[in-house]
Amino acid sequence: MTRVRCAVDLALSAACVVGLVGLVACSPGADDSSATAATVAASTVTSSTVVSTTVVLTTVASEPVADSVPDVGVVPEGFSTVLVEITKADGTTCEVCMWLADSNEERQQGLMGVTSLGEPEGMAFVWEQPRAGAFFMFQTVTPLSIAWFAEPPGDSAGGVLVSTADMDPCLSEDSGECERFPAGGEYVLAIEVFQGDLASIGITAGATARLLAGTEAASCPLT
Repeated sequence: MTRVRCAVDLALSAACVVGLVGLVACSPGADDSSATAATVAASTVTSSTVVSTTVVLTTVASEPVADSVPDVGVVPEGFSTVLVEITKADGTTCEVCMWLADSNEERQQGLMGVTSLGEPEGMAFVWEQPRAGAFFMFQTVTPLSIAWFAEPPGDSAGGVLVSTADMDPCLSEDSGECERFPAGGEYVLAIEVFQGDLASIGITAGATARLLAGTEAASCPLT
């Protein structure tokens, strides 16, 4: 996972390469084998002359070994991607590729059951109007970190970071028993990444974030 493209050098845990979610993963092949068993039934030698020799060859074909497939985990399905511009307090900017959840159905699904993000670095939850609802981790099996951003002051500016939180999976069968994680204020954008990865994509105190118009796509752009 490495698709973060930065305007200046930025040491990222996932690496500012990619350019996996910003600008953001054996070959088997076992030869069929066969076992050959040779059984010498009898061999009698007299005066250096072979009187009789019987050799029975039995060939047992083994079952072909299926090509092994790497376990890439459970990735989000049914989502498009989008580029998010993140600007740190020092002015450093990064374009990060994210899964996009901008409908009620997509926001409710989120990262439930996900164990791998694939190429994107995380998921961006987007609303048209400011809200203050809390998040919880029902049926979400991977620990996550979340960052909430306020409404941007304009199309060309990012919304300021409201607050962040680390969220652990809720193993209860009842969603009502899951811990709630409220934001520190109203927000229109929430970004979820695997726990501990916020700083690696530039989300630290004083950061801003905004979706880049016209960048929604089926997958992350190539670098």
